[in-house]
Amino acid sequence: MTALLTIILSFIGALVCGLMPSSAHRRIRWVALAVAAAGLAVSMVCCLNYSGGDFADLVKADWIPSLGIGFITGYDGISLPLLLVTGLVAVCGVLFSWTLETRANQFYAFYFALIGGVYGVFLSLDLFLLFVFYEIAVVPKYFLIAIWGGARRQFAAMKLVLYSFGGSALVLLGMLAVFFLAQDATSGKALETFSLLDLQQHGEVPREAQQWIFPLIFVGFAIMAGMWPFHTWAPTGHVAAPTAASMLLAGVVMKLGAYGCLRVAVGLLPAGAQAWAPWVAVVAIINIVYGALVALKQDDFKYVIGYSSVSHMGFVLLGIATLNLTGMTGAVLQMFSHGVIGALLFALVGTVIYSRTKTRMLDELHRLIDRMPGIAWVFIVASLASMGLPGFSGFISELYVLIGTWESESLSGWIVGGAGLGILLTFGYTLVKIHEAFFRERKTSDPGDAEISYPAMTLPEKIGVAILLGSALLIGLCPWLLTDKISPSLELMLERFPPN
Repeated sequence: MTALLTIILSFIGALVCGLMPSSAHRRIRWVALAVAAAGLAVSMVCCLNYSGGDFADLVKADWIPSLGIGFITGYDGISLPLLLVTGLVAVCGVLFSWTLETRANQFYAFYFALIGGVYGVFLSLDLFLLFVFYEIAVVPKYFLIAIWGGARRQFAAMKLVLYSFGGSALVLLGMLAVFFLAQDATSGKALETFSLLDLQQHGEVPREAQQWIFPLIFVGFAIMAGMWPFHTWAPTGHVAAPTAASMLLAGVVMKLGAYGCLRVAVGLLPAGAQAWAPWVAVVAIINIVYGALVALKQDDFKYVIGYSSVSHMGFVLLGIATLNLTGMTGAVLQMFSHGVIGALLFALVGTVIYSRTKTRMLDELHRLIDRMPGIAWVFIVASLASMGLPGFSGFISELYVLIGTWESESLSGWIVGGAGLGILLTFGYTLVKIHEAFFRERKTSDPGDAEISYPAMTLPEKIGVAILLGSALLIGLCPWLLTDKISPSLELMLERFPPN
């Protein structure tokens, strides 16, 4: 039950931090760092011990047996990269919030409650349990934004929650349909279970029913993944949220939706996935192109990264839509890649740059390359990594998705062209925004402004940058560290697909 410790430690951390006096800022931050680091360590142990293929570290216990509900947890190659990215972002969120003092005990209580819910989703092998953890993750998000957020925080928090609960309602309807309609593939008897293990190994939902159940579950989860046209909660929430919450939203919360699409919708309803795959691909291309175009027009640095996240999540949806090993491997790899790079960009803008310049507006920033050279070069490298610079994880993940899209028999050739257009637009807005913030001359002269220089990054900020950027570089140079674990699990999923 090694993996289960991530959930237990997170909720214990939430309780301990919440009970500590608010004035004990130093002790709170060190406790928070220790809890987050422990979760990351457990995730790394799981990664090292996993040999690939089927689920490992299974924990099974009856919960509500009369309703076919059990407490079942475990992980495979699909969930493992997401456990890792959760641990990485959790640690770095604490590091980039090192100076937080306002109600720090309550902040970290909600912070670890959210992280515990996220770990729970990725480890749940029972549909009802997964749904419970999914909902647990919603409530802390509201308070993190509504209490510690910036401008329009109440609006952003409420919008995020309403979209989340709306998607959850669709997911719940779809899960109940699976519960009532799933049959034993051999005997034809009703299974009446929420166990993902039983449903995947022995269950079968009638093909006709899959046609309408799939869009319920997929769209319900995809709302949280930032799928167009239900994406607007994401940029709004990112901008209003405090830095650590923005990192979690971009790094792991959006991945909850994408994971649900892959694990539940595609994993349990393969015939429905085959029928709807072309439409999923169309929406994915809209995500990619639309997100990039809107990012190009933004003046708020956080909005740029927020819409960039919408665009990059489009590649995840496109990889899932390929329904082949290459594309789906790219989708899981993209979840990890965007998790670390997106979190890093939000940390740099929300904490490192904003704390020094007191603005996120691009028309108020100029020649930062001269006034904070170290920070500027870190941001430039991180932006290029997000753009898909070879050597970083974003390049490998998007390459997998593009090749998988080309190989897919169900997707038209123009889908590849649309994805290529999205990549070109990503190059465009990335280079334009880098120029505006770091190399552009000030439009109006302000005596003495050119002499202003900003402090270098603090030690916690440097450590956070090293962890996130180093992770993106490591997987970019050695992608097999994850792909060798991801692909065997996806192969098992694809084996259950019916012939077209």
